Amino acid sequence: MAGGVGKGEAVTKGTGRAAPGAIRRRVRRGVYLLPSSLTLGNLFCGFYALIAIYNDEYLAAAIAIMLAEVFDVLDGAVARMTGATSDLGIQLDSLADLVSFGVAPGMLAYVIALKPFGIIGGLAAFGFAACGAFRLARFNVQTHILDKRYFVGLPIPAAAAAVATFVLFMKESAAVVISGRVLVPAEVASAGVLLGVYLLGFLMVSRIRYRSLKGLEVRRRRPFTILTTLLLVLLIVASHPSLFLFLAFVGYALSGPVRILPIWRRRHPAELSEHPAPGK
Repeated sequence: MAGGVGKGEAVTKGTGRAAPGAIRRRVRRGVYLLPSSLTLGNLFCGFYALIAIYNDEYLAAAIAIMLAEVFDVLDGAVARMTGATSDLGIQLDSLADLVSFGVAPGMLAYVIALKPFGIIGGLAAFGFAACGAFRLARFNVQTHILDKRYFVGLPIPAAAAAVATFVLFMKESAAVVISGRVLVPAEVASAGVLLGVYLLGFLMVSRIRYRSLKGLEVRRRRPFTILTTLLLVLLIVASHPSLFLFLAFVGYALSGPVRILPIWRRRHPAELSEHPAPGK
């Protein structure tokens, strides 16, 4: 065609406006830009957390990791709602997650509690990041599994949140302090962190299944008592947010091993035949 105007890019005669095909392509490019921008926000928070750790600002690093969790949830939700998912977006999201939820929490745990253990503590921090990398790689090759009700292994954002909320709860001290009283000395708490980091790494690469919130049916009617219970839980969490957030993520991490106990399997036989989702 004369003038080099391709299909879908011709202008409406006499108006100078782009054809609908060109407009749709521009909108589609903008839609893909939004989740990618949120993913970069996740990466920025992880990178800032590393800078904060270098500057001995451990609370700021923990907050940055939790903010990265928010960006991670938003970019996935926006991509699904707008239909802007792509293989490139999945790879970019995994690279950002490795920094924010693998390297940064591992380094934070090391400087807070693992440093006194020398090479054992360093290996624990590295093992956390390495298990997170393996977890994300496994997610990438299994991403097309349809059942989204369960994750295979502990999702890496949940493992990172357990480390970050523990630091928020400790408030830059290796000792566990509640209401001004030292409940757990620094040496004991550090040993607990060492074991906890190794456990989180193992749970990430394990085949243990975890319930996914994506599979919950939020549209179904629920008894009024459940709503009142949720309201009560929110009020309790608001009173001591760092403590209860830490307990919530630790409880989620332990929920996977609970599912493999014989008593749980007897009470929930239907779960044995369900195919799990890959998860992060």
